[in-house]
Amino acid sequence: MSLAIFDLDNTLIAGDSDFLWGQFLVDNNIVDSEIYARSNQYFYEQYQAGTLDIHEYARFAFQPLAEHPLEALLTWRDRFMEEYIRPIMLPAARDLIEGHRKKGNLLMIITATNRFITELIAKDFGIPHLLATEPRIVDGHFVAEIEGIPCFQRGKVDRLMEWMAVHDQNLDGSWFYSDSHNDQPLLEMVDNPVAVDADKLLEKTARERGWELMSLRDNPA
Repeated sequence: MSLAIFDLDNTLIAGDSDFLWGQFLVDNNIVDSEIYARSNQYFYEQYQAGTLDIHEYARFAFQPLAEHPLEALLTWRDRFMEEYIRPIMLPAARDLIEGHRKKGNLLMIITATNRFITELIAKDFGIPHLLATEPRIVDGHFVAEIEGIPCFQRGKVDRLMEWMAVHDQNLDGSWFYSDSHNDQPLLEMVDNPVAVDADKLLEKTARERGWELMSLRDNPA
C-alpha cells in the first residue's frame, strides 16, 4: 500500500484555507477588520515568498481561537466550510483522490494550515489521515502557540517521518502533490513528486528535475 499525499491549499482547493479563514473573521466582524486584514495579507505574502516565520504567524492566526469559546468557534467553522471552502473544492481533485483510493493507496493530507481549520476539509474529501500544524491546547482551551513541530517546509518531512514510524509505513511508491515551493523538501523525498498548479519557483524546479506538472483547475492559475 503506497502513500498518496496531498497538500491542501491551492492544490486540492482553489484557494488558501488559512488566508480565507482570516477573511471570514474579517467579513463577519469577529476581529478588528482593518488591522487583521492587513496582517493576514502581510503573512500570506511572506508565505508565498518562502520567508514566513511560522511561529510568528501562529501567534497571530491562533489568537482568535484562543479568545473565543469553542462552541462559537465550531459554529463559525461550519459556516466557513459551507460558504468559503466547499465552493472551491475542485472536482478534478476529488477524481484524483478517488483514483488513488481505487488503487488501494493510503490517502493523506499534509498541510501547514492548522488542524482546527483543515480537519473538516479532509473529512469532506474522504481522506482519513491528516498531518497539520497543531494549535496548543491547555485545559481544553486553545493557546496562540504551536504544539510540537510545525507542519511547514522541512517540518512536513519531520512530521511524516514520525507518522510513518508509528504506523509502520514507508515511502516506497509514494506520491506527493503540491503547488508550493515551500514543499520542495517533501517533494524531493517521494518516488512520484507532482507539481499541481505550481507557483513560479516550484514550476521552475519541477521542469529542471523532470517532475510531473499538472492542473486540477478549469482555468489554471
